[in-house]
Amino acid sequence: MPFTIVWHDITKMKVDAIVNAANTGLQMGGGVCGAIFKAAGEAQLQAACDKLAPIKMGEAVITPGFNLPAKFIIHAAGPVYSQWNKEQSEQLLHSAYTNSLKRAIENKCESIAFPLISSGIYGYPKDEALKVATSAIQDFLADHDLGVTLVVFDKSAFTVSRELLGAVKSYIDEHYIETNQIKRRQLLDVERQAISKADEDIGKYKETLFEEMLAPSIGAHAPLDDLVGNLDEPFSQMLLRLIDAKEMTDVEVYKRANLDRKLFSKIRTGKGYMPSKRTAISLAVALGLSLDETDDLLERAGYALSHAVKFDVIVEYFITNGKYDVFEINEVLFEYDQPLLGG
Repeated sequence: MPFTIVWHDITKMKVDAIVNAANTGLQMGGGVCGAIFKAAGEAQLQAACDKLAPIKMGEAVITPGFNLPAKFIIHAAGPVYSQWNKEQSEQLLHSAYTNSLKRAIENKCESIAFPLISSGIYGYPKDEALKVATSAIQDFLADHDLGVTLVVFDKSAFTVSRELLGAVKSYIDEHYIETNQIKRRQLLDVERQAISKADEDIGKYKETLFEEMLAPSIGAHAPLDDLVGNLDEPFSQMLLRLIDAKEMTDVEVYKRANLDRKLFSKIRTGKGYMPSKRTAISLAVALGLSLDETDDLLERAGYALSHAVKFDVIVEYFITNGKYDVFEINEVLFEYDQPLLGG
């Protein structure tokens, strides 16, 4: 199941479980932790936590969600960041995510929402915390089906690699066409008359040409029959052929594409199924297609990449540079307030 990023209040997420960035004593704190306690009901949640405390850094325990939309709260103790022992900090943060995901699976959860653990008062650099979160979640989803959401309460708390963003920005500046910002001078009367006359002539030419196209030639089928009888390879058929050519399994493809297994099953079994543009691009990324191959696959679904669409230009940057990590692409798309790839 997919992993996505949203800008939202985690206490309002309608998922099976939300994760609380907890302290080892499982006491009510500030920030996200305090907001979760208040929304769930301070007294009852603290009483439930007291029965499980204390825990070690990197561990996670589960309590009921009480007054929250979520059925469960998973309390994960992230590390206080140490720049003198980065490796240990990373291992403990990775464990906090992994153990939270394990608690979710053990309690038959199908969806879970995380904050960016340890990135607040615990001092973990936000870009590094994001890398660890993404890595831990990706590793876990390779072997499990679970819908995972990373919830960002304040977008300023979400930081992608400055180097990557700089490279993407340069590519956008070079290739993105802002069509709505083109300014034109007002036309003179004589220019308007000339354009009007030209439009009339073109209209008459098109009408004559259309009539000729509709008239069937002697001994030949009508053009529509020819077109219907010679349709291009359909999207689903081309996709399955590409999967075989890349020697990949269905599971590898839909997980790398960040797609739900049920959605992928529809694509595989539905002969006339036409995916959304984002789904088609996700599959192209999962298969590691070149830009030309991506254009060809998109064409089968009736789409194309355009330099007039910022989303398309960002995706094109990653494909052109051979970067096929859908989660990394989504981090940049999120930064630019664009829709994400996958589910």
